[in-house]
Amino acid sequence: MLDDLRWLGIEWVEGPDRGGPVGPYTQSERRRHYLEAWRKLLDRGLLYPCTCSRKDVAQSAGAPNDLDDEPRYPGKCRPASGVTQLRVRETADPAVTTGVNWRFRVPDGEEIRFTDLHLGPQSFIAGRDFGDFIVWRRDDVPAYQLAVVVDDAAMQITEVVRGADLLKSTARQILLFRALDLAAPNYYHCDLVRDAGGLRLAKRHDASSIRKLRDLGWTPEQVREGGKAGRREGKIGSGDPRRLCGDGRLARPRGEHHHGTNLQSPACTIFSFA
Repeated sequence: MLDDLRWLGIEWVEGPDRGGPVGPYTQSERRRHYLEAWRKLLDRGLLYPCTCSRKDVAQSAGAPNDLDDEPRYPGKCRPASGVTQLRVRETADPAVTTGVNWRFRVPDGEEIRFTDLHLGPQSFIAGRDFGDFIVWRRDDVPAYQLAVVVDDAAMQITEVVRGADLLKSTARQILLFRALDLAAPNYYHCDLVRDAGGLRLAKRHDASSIRKLRDLGWTPEQVREGGKAGRREGKIGSGDPRRLCGDGRLARPRGEHHHGTNLQSPACTIFSFA
């Protein structure tokens, strides 16, 4: 991923290859930070173990058919409100509970509001628009929602720029920031690049990756111009003109930190341009 970013002409000032004051920047080296957050949530009675598989949840009658978001959890393993499970609360590490996912109990009926810097005011109802979500996976790694919250707070991220398919996840993450007594950053959700059938470009849809385009002989300029052409044709939104300069650099006022996350590789790369 870092090689592809360099190839596109994008630069950064902090990251797994450059170091920085808030490292380590690789998520596999940050397990201690995620466990501390997991323990804090557990001690506050906000987590519970879940044995349901993805297939179980997807086949639930109450799961919404939203291709850009995960199915809503039906609550099969959710303990009754106010029930204290002493055995669970005394567990020091998720590793001793292999075979279960750990879910965050959302406050049913609460409206989560925020203003997206691109898409404007947003509102989601916990328990209706999204259900209890996984923060620690059965294979003993932190889930995306927990990892990005912990990393954003630790690395003092002030603005997160990502695809609009993660808009609803912002509501989930705001709940985690609040539960962990952390300040949430600002969010800018970009319009998605979609194929001729209206599906967002993704590996599972056999979409071409940047690496594949490179192998086919595309130049960085062609990839960037392809994005501009998509905006002109209405396939993706125009967004904020300061987001992507003509030479492919992310642009921002001084003093802000922009964040890109991927659970499989860097915890955070901080782009810093004036």
